Amino acid sequence: MYEVTIINEGQETVIHSPYVNNTKLTNGQIKQQINKIDSFDLEFALNNPAYGKMKPFQTYINVLNMLTNKYEFEGRVLAPSDSMSDSGMFANAYKCEGELSYLHDSQQKHVEYRGTPRQLLQQILEYHNQQVEPYKHFQIGEVTITNSTDNLYVYLSAENDTYDTIFDKLIDRIGGELQIRKDNGIRYLDLLERVGIDSNTEIRIAKNLRSITRDRNPTEIITRLTPLGTRIESEDEEATDASEARLTIEEVNNGIPYIDAPELIAEFGIQGGSQTWDDVTIASNLLNIGRNWLSDQKTSYTKYDVNVVDLSIIGQDDDSFSTGNSYPVYNPIMGIDERLRVIGKSININAPEADSLTIGDKFRTLEEYQAEAQKSARKVQDLENTVESQSRRIATIQNEFSTVENNMENLQQIIENADIPGLEGAISSLEQSISDLNEALDSIPIYEPATPTKDGLMSANDKSKLDRIRAQNSINLDLITITQAINLDQLYQDVQELKNS
Repeated sequence: MYEVTIINEGQETVIHSPYVNNTKLTNGQIKQQINKIDSFDLEFALNNPAYGKMKPFQTYINVLNMLTNKYEFEGRVLAPSDSMSDSGMFANAYKCEGELSYLHDSQQKHVEYRGTPRQLLQQILEYHNQQVEPYKHFQIGEVTITNSTDNLYVYLSAENDTYDTIFDKLIDRIGGELQIRKDNGIRYLDLLERVGIDSNTEIRIAKNLRSITRDRNPTEIITRLTPLGTRIESEDEEATDASEARLTIEEVNNGIPYIDAPELIAEFGIQGGSQTWDDVTIASNLLNIGRNWLSDQKTSYTKYDVNVVDLSIIGQDDDSFSTGNSYPVYNPIMGIDERLRVIGKSININAPEADSLTIGDKFRTLEEYQAEAQKSARKVQDLENTVESQSRRIATIQNEFSTVENNMENLQQIIENADIPGLEGAISSLEQSISDLNEALDSIPIYEPATPTKDGLMSANDKSKLDRIRAQNSINLDLITITQAINLDQLYQDVQELKNS
């Protein structure tokens, strides 16, 4: 059913054939997961044609499903592992990684980016393609995921490779799922809301369901919800607290800021939590949205590990099982009668009947928790560096303001007794403008870049206020400094002429 080939410098070698009495691997396991790099673990004896030809990062390997004429795996050899059993048999084992791993082979550069998610992905891939060999290139494919404004404001870093950048700046922020697609020999990278289709092929007990294991995780359940809406601007003009209060439901919920789900409390007890809707500005709307969310939430996250028989091999089903697709699943003994989605698939190339599926919600493993912790630590370090940099910049600007103010004091002393119409009014306006800008600088929370519609290192509300201040005063600090340096001597001469006249 499967043919496995390796390619070295354009030379192709078959190392596993589906036909009887032909070359075989002693073991071969493919693992596919959504938004993960595919893997292929293989093992072969010393008489296999692969012996001596497997070169990490240089040997490319493909697994072709001969029935569907589709590749189940395309990638490269990663790492070897030789072994000897207690019976004295030697075997070579290798781990292989899918094509998505090519995105680890390039670094991004420091860039301040503003634009659509599609444009960002295209820019990231174009820079990746500039750095790697042609066979590792990706072209921009379909992009169906975006945010409410179809606009992102992010910084790319030279410290991150392309793979991590795509997840950090796109998927972790706006969601989506990656899919590699080939068309006329061109490799496209799609970023979709969802990979796969809704299939009508059933997974049913006494038909193709061999075994099933169900794991539940109720730790995410919220039985007492505190809905939060838009940020509320502080009435204290001197306040610089970045964590402003948010709209709550107290005024429309008898003074209580939360809502309960009595049935869930009876089953799980009080499990408090909050949800935030930044665009909700009316308390009654926030109450309705909170109630809907509370009633629609899952009471637990459930994952199924399923062993199935792929009946499409013998023509009894229309299609085989694919990662990303959803299927009707029936097991009345366990009370299962619903459409569930395949989020992972394991393929045994020597025993297709032993294929297994991971269905339902994805639980995070300990390794994934640790990876998230490491990512959080890196973000804290980035934040500290940004704070230090912005503090230095703000100190420099404030020093420039002090210089301007000193120059203005000197100017006022020079023209104190002179009669120059309008000059004092202009200086008064300039003083007010500088005072406003100083106040704005003092109140800037030193966090990360933000937009008027999206929180960053400061809130979107703070960013809007800062933009309004700048727009009203319309002051260019460089021009102010230059103007003072040029005009002081001339004004001094004018004043002296007035005194002598």
